[in-house]
Amino acid sequence: MFWTTIHIVDILLWIIIAASVFYVLFFAFVSIFPHKNKRQEKFYWKTVRDVKKVYPYMKFIGAEYKRINAICDTISDPKEKKKYMKMYEKQLLAEYKPVMKKFTLSQGKMLIKLIDRELEATSYDLIKQFRGGFVAWWWQVFAKMLGADLKDDYDATEKEKDRIIERVITLYEAGVL
Repeated sequence: MFWTTIHIVDILLWIIIAASVFYVLFFAFVSIFPHKNKRQEKFYWKTVRDVKKVYPYMKFIGAEYKRINAICDTISDPKEKKKYMKMYEKQLLAEYKPVMKKFTLSQGKMLIKLIDRELEATSYDLIKQFRGGFVAWWWQVFAKMLGADLKDDYDATEKEKDRIIERVITLYEAGVL
């Protein structure tokens, strides 16, 4: 059995009060995750790499989704809403397309999973909501050709890989990774 340990330095403080010495020992959180084999350990470290790369973009997407929904709720005219969304899409593509092109396939798949985790909706559903059913279907076909799935949902209670992703995210958010 292989073990991966995240070490955090224990801190020993000396407190001197009225010529008396007290020892105070602080124990830090240490996570130990067992790996059954080398393949599982490799998956874990690949997941760590992918989460570190994709997590900030997932948080940005979540914030933008909420912001865009609020803006779209204020626009009553469907033509104006469509015009605004086209303009916003062009702006996003100009800014983030070069960054997203540098993602590996596994990082793209991780982003799909984390978007579902953050927004509780699959990437397919989001595309369908903003661009329509045909466009969502087209991107799903394209993703399938590359080995991804826009309809892939995140379920840390049922899927072992999602449980590992959840552990990594917890450690990342805690600042351990």
